[in-house]
Amino acid sequence: MSAEQPHADRAVSLALQSDKTTRDYAALAQRIEGWGFDGLSIYGDLGYQPPVPALMTTAAHSERLRLGPACLNPFTTHPVEVAGQIAALDEASGGRAYLGLTRGSWLSDLALPQDRPLAALRDTIEIVHRLLSGDTSGYVGAVHRIEPGFRLRYTPLRPRVDILLGVWGPKGAALAAEVADEVKIGGSANPDMVRLMSGWLAEGGRSTGRDSVEIGLVAGAVTVVDTDGEAAREKARTEVAMYLDVVAKLDPTVTVDPDLLAEMRILLAEDRHQDAGALVPDDLLDRFAFAGTPEQVAAQAAGLFEAGATRVEFGTPHGLESGTGIDLLGSEVLPRLRDITAEHSTTDRLHADII
Repeated sequence: MSAEQPHADRAVSLALQSDKTTRDYAALAQRIEGWGFDGLSIYGDLGYQPPVPALMTTAAHSERLRLGPACLNPFTTHPVEVAGQIAALDEASGGRAYLGLTRGSWLSDLALPQDRPLAALRDTIEIVHRLLSGDTSGYVGAVHRIEPGFRLRYTPLRPRVDILLGVWGPKGAALAAEVADEVKIGGSANPDMVRLMSGWLAEGGRSTGRDSVEIGLVAGAVTVVDTDGEAAREKARTEVAMYLDVVAKLDPTVTVDPDLLAEMRILLAEDRHQDAGALVPDDLLDRFAFAGTPEQVAAQAAGLFEAGATRVEFGTPHGLESGTGIDLLGSEVLPRLRDITAEHSTTDRLHADII
């Protein structure tokens, strides 16, 4: 990661869906930066607007926020185009960009095969690094290649940007331990999953000779915060229902009744999202969403930091109304987390002095 955002800071960022207007993104970037959040991500979910145009707007209306797509994938966007998009964002933001990559979800709706996804991610990262750094030696990967002599026809602002990999399993963690700056467990607020991923990253680091402390670990999920905690949790159930079918089966620390998922799938297909969400029990909700009062949400996030996360990312819709949710996260949740971080740093210093 860049010097501006060291892992030890326990960063807190927000993520927005790419369904808003340009004017909305400008105002939201200023609002989010004004509250003191460390970063802003834009989702790259299939069927929504591409994330980078929205990020270009946020770059123009912020000065400090770390910005990036969460995430692009190497199947709908060729690595050369990925390199160009992230170079443009990095220049527009004055060097504040990071590149989020993942294999992608719901691509079966496009009849688009995802053969050798880890190899495709590895190739994408290598091609992006080579193009940004001006390396014209070419590259032959398992999925993607560029011929010798090919280069970008302009000079990028920086020869390298931070790479975030969205992965859930040990093979993805092993790849991240080799080539990434951060790992994101997307759709998770589960401390047990954070601990498991930390172990996988440490194991991968031992295999590659890399210290896993160098690799940030991000947990991010649907967030609904409100002074009416029950109303917030009810809305969070509705919001998280569409993601559970994807992420629940990826988390080996959680067992979900397959009949429950099947029933939810039927309801979602009938566009009955609220009915599907009503089936989500409290313990499952707390594993896959941040939901409740500011005190409850802050406690959830603190638990993730304690489990080993270096960044927590609060995802949409943020509150019963987006603006209210962002303001509550900024005014009540973020200060609580900063206090916890300060206490943690003090404890670490005291421990070091004792040793």
